Amino acid sequence: MDAWDSDDRTEAEATADFLRLAERKRGPRGPARIGDIVNDLIARRGYLQRLAGADFAQAWRSVVGPELARHSAVGGIRGGILEIVAADSALVQEFTFRKAELLSGLRNILTHVGIRGIRFRVGPTGE
Repeated sequence: MDAWDSDDRTEAEATADFLRLAERKRGPRGPARIGDIVNDLIARRGYLQRLAGADFAQAWRSVVGPELARHSAVGGIRGGILEIVAADSALVQEFTFRKAELLSGLRNILTHVGIRGIRFRVGPTGE
C-alpha cells in the first residue's frame, strides 16, 4: 500500500473534494488550470507530508544508526520541528544529550526541508 492508498476517505469523497476545489478556483478568466487544482488537493490532504515521511525516517536511521533507530521513530514535522518518538525515557535522555549533533546530521541530509529543531517524547515506536 502506498501513501495514496492510506487515506480513510472513499474515492467518492476524494472526487467530491477535487470538484469543489475546481469550482472554487474558477475565476473571471474561466476555469482554473488542472495543475493548480491538483497541487491544492495534495496540500489539503497532506499527501506530500506522508511521502516525505519516508525521507525523514531514512535520514533519522542514518544519523542515529541502526540500533537506536530500531527503538525510535519519526513522529512527524510541524513548524520545522521534527518529532522523534523513543521507546523509553533513557533513549529520550540519550537523544537530548546528542541533540545538537543529531540536528546537524539531519540538516546535512535533509537540506531542502529546513528543520529548526527536534523534540523527543516517549511513545510507541512500532518495534
